[in-house]
Amino acid sequence: MFTPNQTPNRLRRNILATAIGMPMLQFTATALAQNQRRATPAQSEGPFYPVNLPQDSDFDLLRNGALAYTSGQPAWVEGVVSDLQGKPLRGAQVEIWQCDESGHYKHPRAGNGADPAFQGFGRVTVGDDGQYRFRTIRPARYSGRTPHIHVKVKLGGRELLTTQLYVKDDPGNTRDFLWRSLGDDSARAALSVAFTPSGDGLRAIFPIVVAV
Repeated sequence: MFTPNQTPNRLRRNILATAIGMPMLQFTATALAQNQRRATPAQSEGPFYPVNLPQDSDFDLLRNGALAYTSGQPAWVEGVVSDLQGKPLRGAQVEIWQCDESGHYKHPRAGNGADPAFQGFGRVTVGDDGQYRFRTIRPARYSGRTPHIHVKVKLGGRELLTTQLYVKDDPGNTRDFLWRSLGDDSARAALSVAFTPSGDGLRAIFPIVVAV
């Protein structure tokens, strides 16, 4: 605020400083808004999260102990876990679980049809770069659901996100009640990932953004 006691020179300096400062404040606000990312949409956990975590629960779902799983389409699912400002979330745990190629989960409520060679659940802890990677299969459909992989992110004992990853352009998506419940195209796009051919099967890139 300018006062009647200010000299003309001082008044001009204050006006100039204000004129320069306002664009700078606007630029800073714009930059912060651009850096603020949208959090990955959350979805329900579903009924088949493991009651007891399997003894073998590493990144490779195609090997369960000494058994090797050979059904389905092998795929890498990978990405970076970051916060809303794009900073990698060091120390975060990423968990995935899914049904085998025949549509069976390793869970008491899913019956006894699960293939023992398919690990069904995996967990990794990300490092400084926030990267995670799983070896699994392109998700399979089962009665009433489109193909999907369940994903959970934890940090220091807190659950930051539970969601589901879908196959981009799968014909079952539009009939799936949970995919439709996402509501808008941007939310669906955030959870719908292309499984593209790579040197050793398929590859899906799924970036995860969480509010800490």
